[in-house]
Amino acid sequence: MRYDDLRTFLRDGAAALAKGPVALIFAEDEVEVDSTLRHHAGLGFMALVLFAPKRVEVAAELAPHIHRVDHDTIAEGAVEGAVNAVNTAAPGVWLYYCYNAEYLFFPFCEHRTMGEMLAFNTEERRDTVLTYVVDLYADDLWKHPSAVSIENAHLDKSGYYALAREDEDGHALDRQLDFYGGLRWRFEEHIPQVRRRIDRVAIFRARKGLKLLPDHTFNEAEYNTFACPWHHNLTAAICSFRTAKALKRNPGSTFDIETFRWHNSAPFEWHSRQLLDLGLMEPGQWF
Repeated sequence: MRYDDLRTFLRDGAAALAKGPVALIFAEDEVEVDSTLRHHAGLGFMALVLFAPKRVEVAAELAPHIHRVDHDTIAEGAVEGAVNAVNTAAPGVWLYYCYNAEYLFFPFCEHRTMGEMLAFNTEERRDTVLTYVVDLYADDLWKHPSAVSIENAHLDKSGYYALAREDEDGHALDRQLDFYGGLRWRFEEHIPQVRRRIDRVAIFRARKGLKLLPDHTFNEAEYNTFACPWHHNLTAAICSFRTAKALKRNPGSTFDIETFRWHNSAPFEWHSRQLLDLGLMEPGQWF
């Protein structure tokens, strides 16, 4: 089903938001849109909603299985505006958002579904799942000048860290941390300070009055926490080519970067076990 704009989707596509989890995928360009849709289709989402400029094409076999919304995804505030509009229209529904060339992994996702994971998370009295954006990049930028290669994807196996998140008065916020690492850390001279964090509250239960902010946090403090007060909770990872392709597309950085590989690079195995072993997500009490 295709909709001319966000307003039309919210009016005529209400059935897509009746039951979660629902994936909201924002295509900023044409890179790996189909593979992003296929990956998320296999995770157990009840509906996939693709927000994309009109020029972006989708494979014929995928089109009947998604809700396509024509949307200027690179306009200022376009993503958070759409997420917030869907949040308002679907209270109580679990939502997830990401961009094209990004791939969600959660513990044991090869044989468990999003619905099963969120049922456990609900039992834990959590309305969010914190996700870490793990940068992917092609191993050879001469062969893959866009920095994107599904077959030859690599990631950093170390170099991740967290700092206390503080309020305006310099006091540490309860159970909130700012996470860093990957390409945004190694090439930070090309990344604005406000865009260097790799944490994103990408999975959340819609709620009246909730607002996604431009920095990928919410206006409700508990939604930004990494765990409940009594023990660690499940987290997930979004494996993403987004930073790599931006660094190679940007004239200010592309000529300074001959390769993204370093001594802590490792081939990406496209399996949750690797991410668990590297500590890039954790199962909490879910076994």
